[in-house]
Amino acid sequence: MQITVIYVAKWRLKNNHDYVWTTCKKLINRKTCREIKKTIKGVTAGYWIGKTFIKLDDLRNQIELIPNETNNVLRFLNSKK
Repeated sequence: MQITVIYVAKWRLKNNHDYVWTTCKKLINRKTCREIKKTIKGVTAGYWIGKTFIKLDDLRNQIELIPNETNNVLRFLNSKK
């Protein structure tokens, strides 16, 4: 049985293009094809990107729209035998 999930990426980090946000607002690491969950450190919400914690307020200045020339479709294939 094969299950394929297709996400359309819309935003990305300016300094690291391996991390993209989809149209359904999920953060995906394109290198590992894994979803990065939003976490809370103390009282601050944010994401662990690499080994650094980035607050949501700081992320707003660090993201950009992905240009239309690039491939914005992310495909994930889960196969079970």
